[in-house]
Amino acid sequence: MDNDAKIASWLGSLSPISLDEMSGIKLMNRTDTKFVTNKEQLARLMEMAQGQYFAQQIGESRIASYETTYWDTPGHRFFLEHHNTRAPRQKVRVRTYIGSDLTFLEVKTKNNHGRTKKKRIAVPSQERADVVGAGGSSFVEGLTGLTFADIIPTVQNHFERITLVNYDKTERLTIDFNVRFDNMETGLAAGTGELVIIELKRDGNVFSPVVDMLRELRIKASGFSKYCIGSVTTNGSLKANLFKPRLVKVSRLTGTDFSLPPS
Repeated sequence: MDNDAKIASWLGSLSPISLDEMSGIKLMNRTDTKFVTNKEQLARLMEMAQGQYFAQQIGESRIASYETTYWDTPGHRFFLEHHNTRAPRQKVRVRTYIGSDLTFLEVKTKNNHGRTKKKRIAVPSQERADVVGAGGSSFVEGLTGLTFADIIPTVQNHFERITLVNYDKTERLTIDFNVRFDNMETGLAAGTGELVIIELKRDGNVFSPVVDMLRELRIKASGFSKYCIGSVTTNGSLKANLFKPRLVKVSRLTGTDFSLPPS
């Protein structure tokens, strides 16, 4: 049985939780901890999660598909804020939850204490006209000082996600894989092979069963921004010093060459 089949099998063995049942677990003001691994380790983690986590289910599916477009200034202000480890820092994105046919304009702000706040409004689609027509410019301006006249679409990503919720319903665990990037400035694309990005989302430092599981699997916390990694792997003109060691690590984990494109 290959890794995808193992993951699907263990995922199917978890008790389901619906979107309605998850409505009280939004964690819009939260701490996020990311972990980077591969599908082989994910299969083992899914086995260990049996009896301790629910799996989000939408309709008949427990794997959701996402499409996200990131917007930035022509000078890549948001990208550089992250690269230069500035805090607070922000990102602007439009995300479509494909299975639910819902699209939101979102602004994420990470403060000096490592807490992330996300604010969003529903929009009809990812098209600029639809986003602006739904009040997107005033929404973004109120949070960033910029409008949609100041920013452009830069990188789009597509990925699949598993969402787990612990039995105490105090945390969410999102597991992203099959991530691919399309750069809207350069026209370049990049895939991520066996890469898996796990994100633990919780208020404060409440007990988390998965922390011990990850420790047993020797999966350590590791920052990973899909926007920033997608940007540097598809746009050779961007500053990338901070991300080079991370790309080397991910290349070893996944067996995929994450070398930077020519500038």
